[in-house]
Amino acid sequence: MCWSAGADLLVGSAVSAVGVAAVLRAGPGRRLPLAALPLLLGVHQLVEAGVWWGWPWARTLWAVIALPLLPVYVPAAVWCATRRRSAAWFTTLGAAVAAPLAAAVARHPVTAHRHGHTLAYAIGVPAAALLLAGYLAATLGPLLLSGDPRLRRLATVLAAGALTCALLWRLAFVSTWCALAALASALLYDWARRPGI
Repeated sequence: MCWSAGADLLVGSAVSAVGVAAVLRAGPGRRLPLAALPLLLGVHQLVEAGVWWGWPWARTLWAVIALPLLPVYVPAAVWCATRRRSAAWFTTLGAAVAAPLAAAVARHPVTAHRHGHTLAYAIGVPAAALLLAGYLAATLGPLLLSGDPRLRRLATVLAAGALTCALLWRLAFVSTWCALAALASALLYDWARRPGI
């Protein structure tokens, strides 16, 4: 997140609370994994507070969630909720992107340094531009093609956020876009409502 460990703690706590509420609202069933996304992203922001404090395990955990986990989790959760074939294809794309990212996290120490009021992460990812394109397609594509206007709205907000973060915080893109994604994921609270309620 931008600014500080305190900002990460505040945003992470708020988004985690929304995530718990979304999970409770969704109840058991196919919608649960996607409804849990704000909880996962809120915890991710809480972990980043540990990065600000210099805890090595926090850098690694932050990278594991951000890099190999999310490009598989998001399309799989959309597929589970919608049963759209396109989401299954995006899950395959996410796995293809996650494999080299997981290998990079396993092989190289995750570094993070302050860049102004943001954090810049580095792990030595090969073909970073290609992997970033695949990552964005895997995480945004299934939301855009979900057939649900609320999920399309979330994808639109996330895509605009990615562009903004790339333009404003190029060196800290990953950190700032993850923070924006955590905040935007609160839109899933409304989506999580069980049909008929």
